[in-house]
Amino acid sequence: MDLIYKSTRNNQETATASEAILKGLAGEGGLFVPSYIPKLDKSLKELSAMSYQEVAYEVMKLFMTDFTEEELKHCINSAYDKKFDTESIAELVKKEDAYYLELFHGATIAFKDMALSILPYLMTTSAKKNHVKNEIVILTATSGDTGKAALAGFADVPGTKIIVFYPKHGVSPIQEKQMVTQRGDNTYVIGIEGNFDDAQTGVKKMFSDAALAQEMNEAGYQFSSANSINIGRLVPQVVYYVYSYAALLARGEISEGEQINVVVPTGNFGNILAASYAKEMGIPIAKLICASNENKVLFDFFTTGCYDRNRDFILTSSPSMDILISSNLERLIYQTAGRDAEKNREFMKELNTDGVYTITEEMKEQMKDFYGNYATEEETAQTIKEVYDKTGYIIDTHTAVAAAVYKKYEKETDDKTKTVIASTASPYKFTRSVMNAIDPSYDSKTDFELIDELEKRKTGTWEKRVPSSYGQNSIAQSHKMQYL
Repeated sequence: MDLIYKSTRNNQETATASEAILKGLAGEGGLFVPSYIPKLDKSLKELSAMSYQEVAYEVMKLFMTDFTEEELKHCINSAYDKKFDTESIAELVKKEDAYYLELFHGATIAFKDMALSILPYLMTTSAKKNHVKNEIVILTATSGDTGKAALAGFADVPGTKIIVFYPKHGVSPIQEKQMVTQRGDNTYVIGIEGNFDDAQTGVKKMFSDAALAQEMNEAGYQFSSANSINIGRLVPQVVYYVYSYAALLARGEISEGEQINVVVPTGNFGNILAASYAKEMGIPIAKLICASNENKVLFDFFTTGCYDRNRDFILTSSPSMDILISSNLERLIYQTAGRDAEKNREFMKELNTDGVYTITEEMKEQMKDFYGNYATEEETAQTIKEVYDKTGYIIDTHTAVAAAVYKKYEKETDDKTKTVIASTASPYKFTRSVMNAIDPSYDSKTDFELIDELEKRKTGTWEKRVPSSYGQNSIAQSHKMQYL
């Protein structure tokens, strides 16, 4: 049966996968969600023998049923190639009692590359399938990583333009440099006075402006999105968690059917929502551990059932998580509200007008597989140092938030279930925060000097996992090239 997509705010609005990818956002500000979560049609054992690209096909074919096998495999194989600096695309590294899923081996050394490498191919294929004549204008708000990854993915892609909005004072210096130096005749970058939520709200308003859409159409353009509100971003993220389970099984780290926990550093809620979709597809995931930084709106939500964005916005060392309006949470709200678009629309109206809504106890019960907690700035830095001192492994600030929350969960529950931590960015992307956590004396050095110091300190395991014939000769060198 073909899978269709429905709007979270109007059950009468439906779309095929390709139509949903092109639209990005549904009408009335709604998000497209699959009409059901498909079950995997390959066994866990079969998946364990597959490459990342093969697992991606087995997952994505179930969500994108209007794509032919040839079309989908073309998108996957074009995306996951030698632009990644490791042949496996995503590495799984065991340190102490956790497995770090390294999702940062793409062009911009952050996990957004994983989905944004394939989105341009899904977008252009969708345009052909739907006989789109207009030029597609990608509107994207970023808290740091999405912007560069989207710009890199869509740079000079025929039939597209991309405009990225970012908080001028809310991203790291490296993140800003990566965006404003992007090459491409179709790329545009705009720094705004405000935070990520302001940028995201502005983009959503443009999407829902009917007069603007008509004016754009008359000029030969139409909007789409590269944010995780686009199902073309969300579905590829499901692959991470299917693949990580398959990799653990292939190594003999777990037995077939054994449950694992997953920890995800979370801002906009897309990545952990993808993990919950993997669980619904049949991956034996027990707990979905939602890790927040000091902007702990999601921790408070999972604790109380009340979502309240009426609070101070805090700039942290994990800027990609500095978010108070977690857009993808709406998909979970819709699902736990019995897929009742009217009920969900009321919650979103309350959020828009009052900045707060409270779900029912019945809905909260349906979210019992989620656990929320947060890490302070001090705890984040302390975790970077502790992991390095004990193992020699260096993690970035976002991954450190997840690792800190995992330790809190483990201490609170005494749960010894094997756990995968989503490592969402390379430490090279946040060198000052990472190196200062290891030794405060590093603060006197320049950003480029810190890159060299990080190179000296790290264990060298990244290079050992990459054959010399694949990608860059040295991962550290290729990471340093991101700043030139």
